[in-house]
Amino acid sequence: MRQEQRIVINKISELEAEVSEHSVVIETLKTVDPSRKCFRMVGGILSERTVKEVLPELVNNKVQIGAVVEKLKSQLTEKGQELNKFREEHNIRVRGEKEAETPSQQKAPTSGGVLVANEGASS
Repeated sequence: MRQEQRIVINKISELEAEVSEHSVVIETLKTVDPSRKCFRMVGGILSERTVKEVLPELVNNKVQIGAVVEKLKSQLTEKGQELNKFREEHNIRVRGEKEAETPSQQKAPTSGGVLVANEGASS
């Protein structure tokens, strides 16, 4: 289950990087003449188009990738809840993880601090 979580986290980070790249390209192309030719790589094939044709497609792709990221984040939350439920049902403890202390194990807070006044200082 943890491996599945890691896979989802990695995919989310990849897609967020793509969204950021799309944002940079969109901002750059907004300042360019719409009739100017540009090149777009789709599936390993480089195609020649105009900025006017490419810009709306890029905006659409960015929105769709953002939607996928949101779905993956909800899946990640579900996986985390599923993992926690499984751990509780089967009383699984992770090595090195702090165990919850019961009230009888808790120690009373002690005061270890000492307050010292500096009497020799002039005001």
